[in-house]
Amino acid sequence: MAPNPNLSREMPETMQESLNRGAEDDDAPGSNTMNPSSEAATPETSETPETPDTTHAPPAKRDWRFWALLGSISLAGLLTALEGTITSTALPSIVGDLGGGHLYIWVVNGYLFAMTAMQPLYGQLANVFGRRSPMLIATALFVLGSGICGGANNIGTIIVGRIIQGIGASGTTVLTEMIICDVVPLRERGKFLAIVMGMIFLGTALGPFFAGLVVQYSTWRWTFYLALPVGGAALLSLFFFLSVQYKKETNLATRITTIDWTGNVIFIAAITSVLLALSWAGVSHPWSSYNVLVPLLVGVAGLAGFLVFEGSRFAPNPTVPLHLFSNRTSVGVLVMTFFHGIITVWQLYFMPVYFQGVLGSSPSRSGLQILATVLPILPAAGIGGGLMTKLGLYKPIHYVSWAVTLIGLGLFTLLDRDSSTGDWVGFQIVYSMGAGMLIPTLLPALLAPLSESDTALATATWSFVRSFGMTWGTAIPAAIFNTRSDELAPKLIHDATLRAEISGGQAYEHATAAFLGTLSPDSLVEVTQVFAQSLHRTWLVSLAFAAIGFLSVNLEKEVPMRSELETDYGMEEKQKPKASEA
Repeated sequence: MAPNPNLSREMPETMQESLNRGAEDDDAPGSNTMNPSSEAATPETSETPETPDTTHAPPAKRDWRFWALLGSISLAGLLTALEGTITSTALPSIVGDLGGGHLYIWVVNGYLFAMTAMQPLYGQLANVFGRRSPMLIATALFVLGSGICGGANNIGTIIVGRIIQGIGASGTTVLTEMIICDVVPLRERGKFLAIVMGMIFLGTALGPFFAGLVVQYSTWRWTFYLALPVGGAALLSLFFFLSVQYKKETNLATRITTIDWTGNVIFIAAITSVLLALSWAGVSHPWSSYNVLVPLLVGVAGLAGFLVFEGSRFAPNPTVPLHLFSNRTSVGVLVMTFFHGIITVWQLYFMPVYFQGVLGSSPSRSGLQILATVLPILPAAGIGGGLMTKLGLYKPIHYVSWAVTLIGLGLFTLLDRDSSTGDWVGFQIVYSMGAGMLIPTLLPALLAPLSESDTALATATWSFVRSFGMTWGTAIPAAIFNTRSDELAPKLIHDATLRAEISGGQAYEHATAAFLGTLSPDSLVEVTQVFAQSLHRTWLVSLAFAAIGFLSVNLEKEVPMRSELETDYGMEEKQKPKASEA
């Protein structure tokens, strides 16, 4: 299957026809293949999809090239995830050194916006130009952005560097997962995604901790400079070991014209508007203000318009083909992915609020305490991915994973000022075992009812949905925490000045050990009580989001997972020596 063999054929169907495609054979693997934006299947394959052999073939023997490739993309994923969160802790030092006033928030938002908005485009670029070139360019952009940030002498320069970093991180995030799907059969992907995505999660969780150490013992610039040697090593290893197949059957100009430029412009503008609203909500402006509601509603309308455009005849090669949503399994997985993204960031950001704002831990100590969440994630992901490979099933794993996640979040509601170390350690482990098993099993479940030709666009869409969920995972709990603190402060805090300090949406930013250290013993008890009870409400609401994830499992069908790899983008075969002539 060559990339875009139907470039000259326009898609004549309407949006409704696109949505209905594959409905007659819902969830049949390979039934959703009529997509001119990807390597479309032959007409015979599209009309009469074959059921894959469900017998679990013995795992293929993999040589050193495979493991070198796995190590290379894992390193790239770890680095981009680490840099994504490392700035949150270093930001006060950056602002103190460079100034910038209200622009400081764009040091974080510039990266986040670029990384989230560019992911669907990378899926299409990977189909049009193969996996190798976009991955190398994305990694190089990330390293370039890191160097710009490290050498910045004003806030504007560092914001530009962070945007470049985000564009690079967007590509490495999508392509890392995509490459695993290209070189490993569907049934075995879980165990290898557990390694790669476990490293990404590890980097996300440990970023603030390492930033605290760097800022404490050196300068904030090293939070970016450290990415240069590591990123350089990742780039070199990718250059030598990322040897995957790619068939060039059209010239460069033709390939460029197949990209859905209009759709991507609509999408990037719409998602930027939504993210802008989320970055302002509860921080710069109240949720109910027009400053938040207008860009939020405009962005949502833009996303709706984007989907209409993608299903129209004006998008013959859509970035997000609507047939990705034409079966209930893929829809269920995307819903779960969105809510898993919300819950993941929710827990990672608000356990430190408990440690610092209730227990009075320093940022570095809080980074150690959150290890009870981070360390179990890797074995949990390995268990989930291994079970999926062994059993060839994902639905039971998702039920169990969400159930354990719900139990963990429920246990967090019991935490207060008097909770023991065993409590907060044990509760985190329970939560991590549930959330961790979901990490490597969602993407293979999404791909199970789809054709292999949909891998790139489906993976990019899935990655975007996860990142989009993560952006809500900070805005929603922060609003709940601040609102509940505003309700409790008049009842529990007697000092009017102190009460004003943590009211009006300011509770979240004051939930630090440094702030608690300025309080008298009586005021300390009152404030920590407010924070603890506000966190209790926050964890209670998180249960509702996790419950939606649990219920979404009911949308899934157990589709047989392919044991054979059929792709145009697998690893290049080693050249075999020619047989000597007789």
